[in-house]
Amino acid sequence: QVQLVESGGGLVQAGGSLRLSCVVSGRTFSSYVMGWFRQAPGKEREVVAAISWSGSTTYYANSAKGRFTISRDNAKNTVYLQMNSLKPEDSAVYYCAADRAIIITPAAYEYDYWGQGTQVTVSS
Repeated sequence: QVQLVESGGGLVQAGGSLRLSCVVSGRTFSSYVMGWFRQAPGKEREVVAAISWSGSTTYYANSAKGRFTISRDNAKNTVYLQMNSLKPEDSAVYYCAADRAIIITPAAYEYDYWGQGTQVTVSS
């Protein structure tokens, strides 16, 4: 059974930074496409960033480009999301997700496993 556990969320002032981590159980982590999604109250879940199994290919939502960086350490079964220059509109619950597919995708419905989420709140 695959389990995903996020950490690193919290309260930060606008302009600040946070680093989210997601540890994945299971021996096949290195074969998964990994994604970070977020969901604000009253809004649909949206992709933030995704990364291929090797880390060589990444995808960023327009809102994340230039500010967020997704990375992974397959030896540690961990995917990261470095978030800089945070804005109040970045406030949401952030989820990591794993996709058994080969091709990276931003579509939430394609992902097979999800974490419980970690709250990020950015104050103005």
